[in-house]
Amino acid sequence: MSTSNSLKKTISRKIRSLLGIRNPWFNRIVKAIWILFFCVILGFPLYIYSVSIDLFGLFGGMPSLRSIENPENDLSSELISADGVSLGRYFRYNRAQVSFHDLSDDLVNTLLLSEDHRFYSHSGMDFVAYLRVLKGLITLSPAGGGSTITQQLAKNLYTQNPDMGLDGTIGKLGRYPRRLVQKTKEWIIAFHLEKNFTKEEIIAMYLNTAEFGSNAYGIQVAAETYFGRTPDSLNIQESAVLVGMLQAITRFNPVFNPDNSLAKRNEVLAKLYRHGYIKTREAYDSIRELPIVLQYSVQNQNEGLATYFRSVISQNLMAWCKERNIDLWESGLKIYTTIDSRLQKYAEEAVAEHMKFLQTDFDAHWQGKNPWLDEDGKEIRNFLQLRIKQTQAYKNLVAKYGQNSDSVNIMLNMKKPMRIFTYTGERDTLFSSMDSLNYYKRFLHTGLVAIDANTGAIKAWVGGVNHKYFKFDHVRQGKRQPGSTFKPFVYGAALELGYNPCLEKHDISPVFNVPGGTWYPPNSDGTRGSGEKMTLRQAMARSVNSITAQVMKEIKEKTVVEFAHRVGISSPLDAVPSLCLGVSDVSLYEMVGAYATFVNKGIYTEPYYITRIEDRNGNVIESTVPKTREAISEQTAFKMIYMLQGGVEEEGGTSRALNRELKTDNEVGGKTGTTNNASDGWYMGVTPNLVSGVWVGGDERSIHYKSWSMGQGSRTARPIWEKFMLKVYADEAVEYKKGFFQRPRTGLDITLDCARYPGADSIPAVDNTPWNDFN
Repeated sequence: MSTSNSLKKTISRKIRSLLGIRNPWFNRIVKAIWILFFCVILGFPLYIYSVSIDLFGLFGGMPSLRSIENPENDLSSELISADGVSLGRYFRYNRAQVSFHDLSDDLVNTLLLSEDHRFYSHSGMDFVAYLRVLKGLITLSPAGGGSTITQQLAKNLYTQNPDMGLDGTIGKLGRYPRRLVQKTKEWIIAFHLEKNFTKEEIIAMYLNTAEFGSNAYGIQVAAETYFGRTPDSLNIQESAVLVGMLQAITRFNPVFNPDNSLAKRNEVLAKLYRHGYIKTREAYDSIRELPIVLQYSVQNQNEGLATYFRSVISQNLMAWCKERNIDLWESGLKIYTTIDSRLQKYAEEAVAEHMKFLQTDFDAHWQGKNPWLDEDGKEIRNFLQLRIKQTQAYKNLVAKYGQNSDSVNIMLNMKKPMRIFTYTGERDTLFSSMDSLNYYKRFLHTGLVAIDANTGAIKAWVGGVNHKYFKFDHVRQGKRQPGSTFKPFVYGAALELGYNPCLEKHDISPVFNVPGGTWYPPNSDGTRGSGEKMTLRQAMARSVNSITAQVMKEIKEKTVVEFAHRVGISSPLDAVPSLCLGVSDVSLYEMVGAYATFVNKGIYTEPYYITRIEDRNGNVIESTVPKTREAISEQTAFKMIYMLQGGVEEEGGTSRALNRELKTDNEVGGKTGTTNNASDGWYMGVTPNLVSGVWVGGDERSIHYKSWSMGQGSRTARPIWEKFMLKVYADEAVEYKKGFFQRPRTGLDITLDCARYPGADSIPAVDNTPWNDFN
């Protein structure tokens, strides 16, 4: 210690001697400089170390070295179509991960030259930038920030966490002490990031963790949200817009502050020009004159493809995740689905096109009158007053004002600004809750689902006309009476027992003994039948109720129920005579699965929609194995295909009017369905590789056309299927082509040539006629 003091005195004397200074205060100045010097040399490292270990709880917690080496973000889980298109995401923060190789050169260079042009020459801290900032503070002329990209990454990853610098004693003293602690932690974490990651990895990590507003977290979602692009295709001007937003998300947002955004973009472009990335003045001037061209679309569950599909299967996914202690909303899962984005697009277009026409027709049909009718065709009294009591708005008002308060009725009828759905786009209006209910109850609804007949993979799913305004899914959640689309299960059960499609019966409705008396099923014209003689194939093609009823009376209701369940119907079915007319509620989802059994040579495959699930690192953590079983024989399955083709081929068939293009060089089968009072219109269409079903109806069974002919399935549902299939066949890139149904490998055990059919009393014999004679 004496040596140190002696040295100080010696140096001090020499300096004073050289400078000719003899004032007594000089010793004190020199002493202060030495104290400051040793404080900096020893104190700064000690301060850094104290922060890193949170000495005495003064500074708040720090992430462990292990967590710094393995940083994790909240990542959205993504649904991906069978053809590799992103269908949507489940997220709290809509963020997706990309690697450095997924970033365009323009984006990387724009980021570096604008935010940290010495990035490759420093180790996380840019002391040249710090001196610039210090000079600006001294001269009161701000000279920009001094944070490096690595420090900004450290901030994104850790210091925005409230536990990072706010829970320590010093952090609670005020804004500036807290800021000092947080900045110190940024330096510490930046040092460790530079030590454990390459420069390229740091760039990718930073862009993955940055926020860009409009629910867009990370560059992947930002590029999609603002420009409809992927990060590897961003050009210079687009990159400049997004990089400019990093400094002030709202202020430089191109949607909400376009002038500020344009000015900031051009400021970034100027930096690129100064650093030589934009080579010439002419190129710079040309780019800066370009407007900001956006393809702005905020991602949510109401936008994009397959909105109903995404919403419905989220329940299944959450249950799956719960069993495995996985958070669907932030775990970064990649969920690969069976949906084909092209077929999904065509299905949604077909629905939109026909439902727009149908709604206009339905409104004109009712001419402003109320479309809710009872079984006698009379308007249901107080319909809206009863239905409003089922709404959440009513329940909230009752909870606030009381059951019998006049305020409830006043508030229900008070008009307020409201945005409503129309087929020409959203419209702003003034509606009360009663007005809204009255408006939306008049809409017709629909569902469409298409599956690969041979694999059971769902290829398209449209659960309604607009997910934002009508949340209920009519593919799987909704169940309605299938009407005549149930008849193939009656005929299928009969064919399995040895009936022949050529068997002839008279169009006369049989009488059933039922509790309380007798009942007979009327035909669609209300009569018991014409007495005309026709084959089973002709009867199903024309949807003649009387002959279907005769068959069911002969083979018994329980036989039909058992057959329907075997081929894929899972809903409870009432074993009653009226079952032949499709009175038990089923879902569209079940119906397509059951019809696919006929196309798939008698093998039932449970419809499925997920092929595999990967974690954020690409590891497969779940794979789907389709569930299959032999439901009926290959023989019976093909006979049913032949029966369904009758709707297209037989005179008077309900699918006879299908577009000729669908029938050219193609085998098609179909069945229409219409329930009592035309409350429900159905169409089930089968081709050699695709089975699709469509349902159309009101929100309730009481809402329908006044006439059965106006609301029948051949008019409401079949055109949607027709439009969908025409679009599918028009796309040469789609794998579903025209073709012919597969025949049984061993031949048929009966003849399908009714001219050679021996009659009802003959015993069927195996027929080995070549396949070209069967048709």
